[in-house]
Amino acid sequence: MTAQILVTNATVLGVMILILWAISVRIGDVSFIDAFWPFGMVMLAIATFVQSEGSPERKLLLTGLTAIWGLRLSAHLYVRWRCDGEDPRYKKIMGYAMEKRGWSFAKTSLIQVFGMQAVLLYVVCLPAVLGQIPGEPYDVGMLGWIGAGVALIGIAFETIGDAQLSRHRADPACKGRVLDTGLWRYTRHPNYFGDACTWWGLWLIAAETRMGLFAMIGPILITWLLTRLSGVPMLERSLKKTRPGYEAYVKRTSAFFPWLPKG
Repeated sequence: MTAQILVTNATVLGVMILILWAISVRIGDVSFIDAFWPFGMVMLAIATFVQSEGSPERKLLLTGLTAIWGLRLSAHLYVRWRCDGEDPRYKKIMGYAMEKRGWSFAKTSLIQVFGMQAVLLYVVCLPAVLGQIPGEPYDVGMLGWIGAGVALIGIAFETIGDAQLSRHRADPACKGRVLDTGLWRYTRHPNYFGDACTWWGLWLIAAETRMGLFAMIGPILITWLLTRLSGVPMLERSLKKTRPGYEAYVKRTSAFFPWLPKG
């Protein structure tokens, strides 16, 4: 059953990725993939829910929390993409790959963006998938409910952080200024911290079962991506160049985990 679910999920995701890739080639923009990332995980969680015969309680908890996190974030990122247009980070990635390798836009989009994102999405989502596979204990225990609490904290942290950033960007008086109030006073990336927190919580729910325990690669990967590769490092390189005062903000504020500011 496990292999069948994993293959079916991979097929569903592959079809969706190919459709989105075709759209990206048509419009000349790949950056809407960010809005699909959380929605794709909701889709995989629901697909597993339909196929699996695991604990109904654990299935509902994993799928429900994934949906709450993913649908909110997907809508937020889609609206931002529609308002702001193409993400400069993706434009730079695409331009560099096309120039260095001599690839067409279509080939670069498929390999460098959509293909890679599909693999990462699939792996990160494993807690919401493997946690729904039948296993012992059947019902959600103490560790699972702790995980649900951690996931809810992560969802709340990310939601509040995104709302505070949206208000800051919409205020003309804040143009060019660093956001260092609210949650952003305690961490430079409350949205990224909330993201990682959510998936560690989902893994704790899944980890009560043997198959779910192996899904630890999911939260490890998302944490590494956010803190070491495409999240904090890439964004901060840009902000240090465009935001006066950001260097001082970096010196006094925790990069990821919330903590009291220095000084």
